Amino acid sequence: MKDIKKYEVIIIGGSYAGLSAAMALGRSMRSVLIIDGGEPCNRQTPHSHNFITQDGEKPGVIASKARAEVLKYPTVTLINDIAINAEQNESGFTISTNTVRHFSAVKLVFATGIKDIMPEIKGFEECWGISVVHCPYCHGYEIRGKKTAILATGERAFHLASLVSNLTPDVTILTNGDANFDAGQLSKFDKHKITVVDTVVTEIAHEAGQIRQVVFKDGTKKSFDALYAAVPFTQQSDVPISLGCTMTEQGYIKVDSFQATTVNGILACGDNSAMMRSVANAVYTGNLTGAMVNRQLTDEQF
Repeated sequence: MKDIKKYEVIIIGGSYAGLSAAMALGRSMRSVLIIDGGEPCNRQTPHSHNFITQDGEKPGVIASKARAEVLKYPTVTLINDIAINAEQNESGFTISTNTVRHFSAVKLVFATGIKDIMPEIKGFEECWGISVVHCPYCHGYEIRGKKTAILATGERAFHLASLVSNLTPDVTILTNGDANFDAGQLSKFDKHKITVVDTVVTEIAHEAGQIRQVVFKDGTKKSFDALYAAVPFTQQSDVPISLGCTMTEQGYIKVDSFQATTVNGILACGDNSAMMRSVANAVYTGNLTGAMVNRQLTDEQF
């Protein structure tokens, strides 16, 4: 017979969103279990920005401080493990982990994040989060005025170019193959002196994650100081899908304005359910989620 430990809430994912949700619940004296695999998506990023009181701090330092603060609340427990299966029943949910442990809860929160899919370009992964970045709001100020490339095409490249052109006058779009722009977009690029290169990229030449050159399939090279990239992603965990949570067309967990998924009793927060990918937004959605879970429990128990 399985030894199943019971909690009011299980939070899967113990980075910024999950910890923020746990703090709100811990302060309401809810029994909470956080299950965290210990591999946040920004683990290579040297500094976090655009989050007041923590601007420029190392992501790992923010997470460690948050973890210490959250675990001061006696009703919150954190284990280093990975949730691999979940079942819904009349009383809530049962979670099974990679180390063959079993837990149950009335409510379930997914703060599992997303997993970036790296392109097959030599050196790209080593530079990801360091000099190859995804977000002008998170990294743009630090690389302002530098010779900058954008590795994307179509609407995504156009959107990034409109933001990046305010930060540097030297922008080149690398479409890594056929460009997909309409006449109006090309006219905007011409107006802002943005060059479009459609040659296939084969390598990001770098030194310790700092980009030096982009190498193309035809053997040519271009020097850059920084590169924005729009890469595809997948959900870090497939457990929400297995429980029936609806996904959006973009691949995020569908949530309402109170972070509730389409499955009763399950909420989601952070990068897995929001296009705005930042520490600040993860903390906000996590805090809201914690409050909403407590409200649900209160309504059911009072």
